[in-house]
Amino acid sequence: MKKSILTQQQRREFLKTSALLAGGTMLSTIPLVGAYASGSDTIKIALIGCGDRGTGAAFQALSTKYNIKLVAMADAFQDRIDKSYEALSSKFSAKMDVPKERQFVGFDAYKQAIPLADVVLLVTPPGFRPIHFEEAVKQNKQIFMEKPVAVDAPGIRKVLAAAEEAKKKKLNVVVGLQRRYQTNYREAMKRINDGAIGDIMSGQVYWNSGGVWVNPRKTGQTEMEYQMRNWYYFNWLCGDHIVEQHVHNIDIANWIKNAHPVSVQGTGSRAWRTGKDYGEIYDNHSIELTYADGAVIHSQCRHFEGISNRVDESFMGTKGKIYLSGSNQAVMKDYSGKELYNHNTKGNANPYQTEHDELFEAISKGEYKFNNVEYAATSTFTSIIGRYATYSGETIKWDEALAADNSLFPEKLAWDAMPKLLPDANGLYPYAMPGKTKVI
Repeated sequence: MKKSILTQQQRREFLKTSALLAGGTMLSTIPLVGAYASGSDTIKIALIGCGDRGTGAAFQALSTKYNIKLVAMADAFQDRIDKSYEALSSKFSAKMDVPKERQFVGFDAYKQAIPLADVVLLVTPPGFRPIHFEEAVKQNKQIFMEKPVAVDAPGIRKVLAAAEEAKKKKLNVVVGLQRRYQTNYREAMKRINDGAIGDIMSGQVYWNSGGVWVNPRKTGQTEMEYQMRNWYYFNWLCGDHIVEQHVHNIDIANWIKNAHPVSVQGTGSRAWRTGKDYGEIYDNHSIELTYADGAVIHSQCRHFEGISNRVDESFMGTKGKIYLSGSNQAVMKDYSGKELYNHNTKGNANPYQTEHDELFEAISKGEYKFNNVEYAATSTFTSIIGRYATYSGETIKWDEALAADNSLFPEKLAWDAMPKLLPDANGLYPYAMPGKTKVI
């Protein structure tokens, strides 16, 4: 087994390739399959995961200028399919071809939907991403999948193995780390790569917000259904919010460093969300990412209500500094205060839409241009190591963590099966205690 996702030489070659892809360079021709390959100009898509984000991804795919039809939908719950179908049909009725017999429900629904399409949208809770991605690659499909791509080290290894197969098969894979498709970040990275602010030596990345939804437990729900309905609060499904949300900002740290950290240490806790509704996850994480060249980037995420929010990134180089945000800001200055670059926020394309526009353009032209899996897996695993560090209180080394055999996934997927984490008699779930909890 590899001890690192990329060697230094592989990383340099990968970054060169990534730079070409960002500029739209075609790598090769893709071997399209299904009806689209046989002569029809209709690209068939299947939606795997019909929650709000899945519906949004389908909305963006159907909003591209290409001849696309949604032909299959899959979810663990019929009500999610029904809600998604209604929302999409209200806007794209002519592009919807999903009769009841192609609406698949249950844990194995993805296996029925994926073979029917040319392109699959993988948008379930991230704990399922490794097995869904593996199946989509096995079925030779072009792929959009949401971040993060896994929730533990075994999941990351599965994703990387499938990614190698995707490369061999020349399957386009776009991952929903949309800042990579956002104009201000792309323009800033061009300048940073050209040396505008020198070598990056430190930085801060943040996702501080008030938290997300809760679905109260209903009478008659099995434990599996309850956790599935509240997937954000259970690590086998979500990975904790440092993985599910904060991966966006951590991805920028790795992108700007052209590397992943060699070790991570930090602290976190359940300070505000302590009740039974919040499963096992922490509500705050604060970590340090240490890179091979000695650079240290501070990473912070929290879910506290009633305080100021912050979602952005700042980095300091040997010649200057830069501030970035998802609201299309990018301000670069040298240390005398001279402005080197200030991104004009007017007229920027929606990066969520750009992901799909560029993916479906490549597919429609028969081009193999996108394989986002390597950097997505790297940034996802950086976030996972951050959770390992805050849960254990230990300094976690990259190579050791990647080799860990610590799967969170249940032994069996069924509504009457039990997840690995169960509540006590009071309905409270056990959670990590630094200094006591072992993660690897």
